[in-house]
Amino acid sequence: MSKGMRKGNTLSYKGSNFLKQRLVLSVLSGKPVNITDIRAINDEPGLHEFEVSLVRLFDKITNGTVVELNETGTALYFQPGLLWGGTIEHDCSLERGIGYYLEALCMLGFFCKQPLNITLRGITNNNIDPSVDLLSTSLMQTMKRFVLDDEGLSIKISKRGIQPLGGGEVIFKCPIRTKLRPLQLLDWGMVKRVRGTSYALRVSPAMANRMVEKAKGVLLNFLPDVFISTDQRKGKQSGNSPGFGIHLYAETTKGVIYSSEQISNDLSSGGEPSIPEDLGTAAAQRLLYEIYLGGVADSSSQALAILNMALGPKDVSKIILGPLSDYSIGFLRNLRDFFGVTFKLEPFESEEDREGTGSQKVLLTCVGIGYSNINKRAI
Repeated sequence: MSKGMRKGNTLSYKGSNFLKQRLVLSVLSGKPVNITDIRAINDEPGLHEFEVSLVRLFDKITNGTVVELNETGTALYFQPGLLWGGTIEHDCSLERGIGYYLEALCMLGFFCKQPLNITLRGITNNNIDPSVDLLSTSLMQTMKRFVLDDEGLSIKISKRGIQPLGGGEVIFKCPIRTKLRPLQLLDWGMVKRVRGTSYALRVSPAMANRMVEKAKGVLLNFLPDVFISTDQRKGKQSGNSPGFGIHLYAETTKGVIYSSEQISNDLSSGGEPSIPEDLGTAAAQRLLYEIYLGGVADSSSQALAILNMALGPKDVSKIILGPLSDYSIGFLRNLRDFFGVTFKLEPFESEEDREGTGSQKVLLTCVGIGYSNINKRAI
C-alpha cells in the first residue's frame, strides 16, 4: 500500500488510550489506523504484552490483516483484513484478564464470515477487567437484545483461573447474523431477583460460604428472592493461583441485568490479605449502587449497547443509560471518527430521580448506519 493511500484512508491517533476500542472499530469499518507515541515518555515505552496479545488475537480472527510495529513498540500501523471467525485457540496475556479480550470478541462476533468458536486461556477473574462471570450475564444479555435469534450464543467457563498465574479456560461461541435490529428501550423495570456465584480456588471452601452469608445479609434487606451458589473446583479446574471472589447480578421485570463482583487481593504483589466477609458486603453494596444508577444496561455493557445502536438499521434507536462512564464517552468519540455516527444525548428524569432515589439518567438517540455483515453469504 502506498503512503499516499495510507494517509488518505488512515485514521491517526496518539497515545495508548482506548487502543482496544480503536482496533475493534478499525476491524468493523475496514479503515486502517496509525497510532503513534504509545507511552513514549514512560519508563516502559511502547505496547505492553497484553496489547500485543490482543493484536495477535485480531490477526487470528481476520484474514489478510497487516500489522506494522516499530522497534520500540511506540508506533502501530493496523490495516484490518476480512473478519473471518471460525474455530480458534488463544493464550491471553497474564497481565490482563480474559474479559479484556472477550469484550472485543462480543463486539465483533456477529459479523464474522463463520460462526466464532474460540477457546481463551488465562485469568478468568482479576481486579482490573470485567470477569468472565460478569460478561456471561450482563454483556450477553445486551447482545441478545439486538438480534432476533440468539441460538448458539454462549460463554462457558471450563476452568477457573485467578490472578496472578491464571490457568483458566473459557469457550465463547457466537453465531453470525446479517444485521442487527433497532431498539427503543425506555423502561428498565423493577428488580425481581438476585442471583450470583461465590468461588474459592485452592483455599478453604468455607471462604465461599462466608462471602455468600454476608452478601445475602445485605441484599435480603431489600428483596426476598436472593440465591447465591458456590462454585467449588478442584485440581486443574481451579487454576494455578489461590484466591476467592463473588459475582452477583440482579434481574429486573424487563429483563435488564445489573452486575457486580469482588475478588481477593493478589498477595504475590504485596497486597493486603482479603477477608471473605468484606468481599461479600462490598459486592452486595456495589450491586445496589448499579441498581441505583439504573438504565437498560449496567456500566460494563454501555459501550456494547452504544455500538449495536450505531450499527443497527437506518431507523431510530433510543435507550436510557445511567451516568456514562469515561470508557463509554471515549467510545462515542471513536464511533464518530470511524463511522461518522453521532448520538443525541439528553438528560432523562424518571419518577425515582424526581423523588431523589435515583441517579441522573441519559437518553441516547441515534439513527443506525444500516451496517450489514458483508462477510456472511446471503442464503
